Amino acid sequence: MNSASGGKVASGFYRSQWNNTAGLAVKGKNHLILQPYAVSSYREHVFTLLEFGSAAVLALLPPKLSQEKPLSPLMKDHHIFDRRTFIKGTIVATAFPQIITSVKGDTLPVVGEGDYRYEVIHHWAKLPSQFTWQTTHNVAVDRNGFLYVIHEGKASLNDHPSIFVFDPQGRYVRSFGKQFQGGGHGLEVRNENGDEFLYVTAYQHLKRFAKLTLKGETVWEKRAPMGSNHYAEGEAENPKGVWGRDRFMPTNFAFHPDGGFYLADGYGAWTVHRYNQKGEWVFSFGTPGKGDGEFQLPHGIWLDDRKGRTPSIAVADRANARLQWFTLGGRHLSTLDGMILPANIDTHGKLMLVPDLSARITLLDENNRIVAHLGEDPDWRIEVLKDQRKLRTTPSEWVSGKFIHPHDACFDHNGDIFVAEWVSTGRITKLRHLV
Repeated sequence: MNSASGGKVASGFYRSQWNNTAGLAVKGKNHLILQPYAVSSYREHVFTLLEFGSAAVLALLPPKLSQEKPLSPLMKDHHIFDRRTFIKGTIVATAFPQIITSVKGDTLPVVGEGDYRYEVIHHWAKLPSQFTWQTTHNVAVDRNGFLYVIHEGKASLNDHPSIFVFDPQGRYVRSFGKQFQGGGHGLEVRNENGDEFLYVTAYQHLKRFAKLTLKGETVWEKRAPMGSNHYAEGEAENPKGVWGRDRFMPTNFAFHPDGGFYLADGYGAWTVHRYNQKGEWVFSFGTPGKGDGEFQLPHGIWLDDRKGRTPSIAVADRANARLQWFTLGGRHLSTLDGMILPANIDTHGKLMLVPDLSARITLLDENNRIVAHLGEDPDWRIEVLKDQRKLRTTPSEWVSGKFIHPHDACFDHNGDIFVAEWVSTGRITKLRHLV
């Protein structure tokens, strides 16, 4: 079989996981024409073929794309693709989901550039059939590489666990934490003199935080620090699902070197509480506002002790679209603008990791310069945010290699990244660092 230009072509059978069609694949010099056998909303699909060694990657284009019809803003400058353009993940067609498939073996999408390239493995952690994800929130890794995941959970499913544990291969190990159903939020692992513990926050109607063993036994559980004078009467003794600046809605932890910790009240009083190693409240810092040292939803918090830096507390000031740094005593040091909706923070080596609820993940170097926005795509962000974020509830429309709402992310010991997304069906993605 020959092409119109006289070049040799090849044909074969194909099956599409995108729209459950099958048909004849005809390979030209630079493209594949797929003629479906099954009923489809499009009679002909034209793909650009990109060779990567022994694998082939297909990026979906609109049917019968020609120069006679103007290209959409998303397709302009992408009629011809090169390898770098594809890796950057900017190939998205306006009414067509991107397909990444393989005709010569499995391939995975890649995000990032240069030294910060990661292979994207969506749905890395899989639950056994008796459980379901109910809006995944946070992730943490223990010293053995086991991943801990907390979801918000549905309050009506009060016998369902809210915390799940997976081995380094993504296999389910155990689950617990039904007491956090309906409000599970923050989750961190801490090593204390050789023993590891989980620190957990719960918001909504639960309004509490707790320390657990890695098997789920409760060490202690606490509620609103009434001595801080931030909260309405009865907020600790009789918590209800009431929101406001005089309410307690804890989101995340940071750990002080002396054994104490910090607790961000991200959805409540918009402040940060400091506790000693006995779990006793010591002081608070930060008030609602937009100035330095003030917060609008201090959602994430972390001890920034990267090499060469004086230890400080970094806060993801989400609604102010920025990060702020404070001394361990709570004095403001610096502010970094330019985020969108920074949700949390982690560090590894010289890197700082900032999951952004607005469909991307940011990496900063030791000087807090942005070195990568993983998954950054303004046009995809429009899709994610439109119709009151409807996309978070429709996984059939998600695109491989793209984020929806990264709510938390953490490094493992190898520098790989785990991402928990604020989506109704839950999703845990592993980003494998490509060296």
